[in-house]
Amino acid sequence: MSESTPAIAAPRSSSRGRRLKGGGRNRSGQTNFELYSWLFMRLSGLALVILVLGHLFVNLMLGGGITALDFGFVAGKWANPLWQVWDLLMLWLAMLHGSNGLRTIINDYAEKDQTRFWLKALLITAAVVIVVLGTLVIFTFDPCLDPNSTLPVCTNK
Repeated sequence: MSESTPAIAAPRSSSRGRRLKGGGRNRSGQTNFELYSWLFMRLSGLALVILVLGHLFVNLMLGGGITALDFGFVAGKWANPLWQVWDLLMLWLAMLHGSNGLRTIINDYAEKDQTRFWLKALLITAAVVIVVLGTLVIFTFDPCLDPNSTLPVCTNK
């Protein structure tokens, strides 16, 4: 009683031939952009883990728990330039990290060059808009616009 071994199909290759696009070229003439992209994903992922865990620890453990998170808490936190920069780094790294991952998915699954182009254009536009708006919110946030505000950050001025 011998069973025949099933045949394993040969790996398929893409029907489209794409050239690598990007920065400098290595010895074989290919670009190093994907290598730098891969490296960025690993380093930014590590940095994001540290930034997000620090953010959660400060807000939830040192900040009095979830019930203490309100407009006044954010106002007091963003009065300190350290937390503005911390949150800005989280925003920028998260957007770049996520956009780079989506760019890779678009490259892998979009068959047509034109489709790939427009999806990447939409992705870049969305990432730039979110980074610019988030940066403006972080650095122009003023909880004391109301002259009758009773927030501690406004009454200490």
